[in-house]
Amino acid sequence: MVSVRDDATMREALTAGQSGALADAYDLYAAAVYGIAVRITNDHGAAEDVTQEVFVELWQRPERYDPGQAPLRGWLCMIARRRAIDWRRRQVTRDRYTLLLAGQALPAPNVEEDVEASTMAKLVRAAVHDLPPLYREAIALAYFYGLTYREVAVQLGIPEGTAKYRLRTGLRRIGDSMSSVRAE
Repeated sequence: MVSVRDDATMREALTAGQSGALADAYDLYAAAVYGIAVRITNDHGAAEDVTQEVFVELWQRPERYDPGQAPLRGWLCMIARRRAIDWRRRQVTRDRYTLLLAGQALPAPNVEEDVEASTMAKLVRAAVHDLPPLYREAIALAYFYGLTYREVAVQLGIPEGTAKYRLRTGLRRIGDSMSSVRAE
């Protein structure tokens, strides 16, 4: 089995067409990919399809993965997130189309909620951007790439306790930033 820490070797094996490398990648990361997909789609069947699509893409185009940019787990989770969001969007479109065909009125869009969600997302991005780099890196690895605190520690070359501290402190700072914005 390829070491989790050696994503470059995994990529080389996948690029060379070694089917064992795909099995290794699947064994290591399928649960994380599936977990993200099921949280977004809220549908186990769709999550299984998304997981399959992610690993088919890895098998067909392993050269798209750059080990210098992100851990393989994070890269796969990012693809899973995108695919699951696409699935949700298609599902919403299908549901709307089905309602139209059935002659039912479409629910009115809630513009206020959409604007509030968009504004909140911008505020969170700004709060993350304003963090000192050591907290921002830990937060990005954990929340944008889906790494555990242990994997964050390995990726940053720091002890696990330090990774936990940086994550906890970064989240607290984001929360404080968001509280002060809401108070205004």
